Amino acid sequence: MAVEEQSAAECGRSSAYNCKRRSVNMAQSSQTGIVSNVLFVASLACLLQVAIGDGKTLVLLDNPNIKDTHSIFFRSLADRGFDLTFKTADDPSLSLIKYGQFLYDHLVIFSPSVEDFGGNINVETITAFIDGGGNVLVAASSDIGDPLRELGSECGIEFDEEKTAVIDHHNYDVSDPGDHSLIVADPENLLKAPTIVGKPTEKPILFKGVGMVADPDNPLVLDILTGSSTSYSFFPDQPIKQYPHAVGKNTLLIAGLQARNNARVVFSGSLDFFSDAFFSSAVQKATPGSQRHDQNGNMELAEALSSWVFKEAGVLRVGAVTHHPVGESTPPAAYTITDLVEYSIVIEMLSEGRWVPFDGDDIQLEFVRIDPFVRTYLKKNGGKYSVQFKLPDVYGVFQFKVDYNRLGYTHMYSSTQVSVRPLQHTQYERFIPSAYPYYASVFSMMGGLFLFSVVFLHMKEKEKSD
Repeated sequence: MAVEEQSAAECGRSSAYNCKRRSVNMAQSSQTGIVSNVLFVASLACLLQVAIGDGKTLVLLDNPNIKDTHSIFFRSLADRGFDLTFKTADDPSLSLIKYGQFLYDHLVIFSPSVEDFGGNINVETITAFIDGGGNVLVAASSDIGDPLRELGSECGIEFDEEKTAVIDHHNYDVSDPGDHSLIVADPENLLKAPTIVGKPTEKPILFKGVGMVADPDNPLVLDILTGSSTSYSFFPDQPIKQYPHAVGKNTLLIAGLQARNNARVVFSGSLDFFSDAFFSSAVQKATPGSQRHDQNGNMELAEALSSWVFKEAGVLRVGAVTHHPVGESTPPAAYTITDLVEYSIVIEMLSEGRWVPFDGDDIQLEFVRIDPFVRTYLKKNGGKYSVQFKLPDVYGVFQFKVDYNRLGYTHMYSSTQVSVRPLQHTQYERFIPSAYPYYASVFSMMGGLFLFSVVFLHMKEKEKSD
């Protein structure tokens, strides 16, 4: 009996130990599950933040007062849905990239006199930001520092020296202090691209700042606003003893760049161009008889430029692409030479935050092997562009290619590869009309041979009988 009681007690202790162990394991499993759920939610939140991060904009200022002196421009950005983060250019906490990801979609640099960016930002970082598809708006002034000058050189723009200004003795405002550097730029000097500069206007533009010239070897640079033929860039308080950095129409007041990856950059030689004072200032040339304008065109141009550089305007994308023989609805495994083919593509444009059908009449389709065999315009058909054409009498591997590159729009490219085979032996005609002369020559030779054989045999028999 004692042995049995001892065994029962040991069994009870063992059961209690097992129960306790199971409860500990359950608690650990529960904690592990909670941790896993928390990590999953955190990861989902990070992905969601990345997904909705479009419009995050870092604004670098020389000093916080610029936020107040340029409040109208910044308010227009905020009203259009941009998430603006204001920091001074020498802030030690600055960062554009974290864990290999860009923290912002756009960058505004309103700090022309900065000599060294703070934190992890430098010219190489900004260049990498552009190479990664980021968009940059830069405003300089006569107090331009080396970083902005170096950034301009990376983008094909060369700024004039520090303390220089664009001067025009024939096109300056009546309120100019005397050095003729408060320039009145005519709207005719704007780039003829409404997608970039907005709708045509008769309002002149006020400008006061440093001049630029474009690298002639860089075809991507856009001359958005140029000086007049009488403008030049030099030191306002010094006599001219050497050829100026920029003269006449080569003097750039505002320049742009659309990289091959569709990243956009705008350089303005004037920070005052975006200021509240310039936005609300009247303008009149100092020449006698000039018309006075109560409103200049700075605000409209600034909004159009910001819409373009931050990809609110001029953004295209390719939708559904289809191709098939005429009369069918699906593409074959391989086309046959001389087939009649229908090709269609949907092209959309971003407008006011929505994708709408693009309206264009100069979109071309190329049917390419090594060189184009067919080049034709696409016709708009509802919300898509389509065309019917006959395949060439050449077999091989071809591409349907649409390569659309127009001023002010993002580069749009679509390529679809197909195979084209020759006719099968059962698909050829029994008698080809073009071969009738050969048929005639064959039968004529057969007839001639028959006649020759008859005559030859007849002559032999005659000789034997003689």
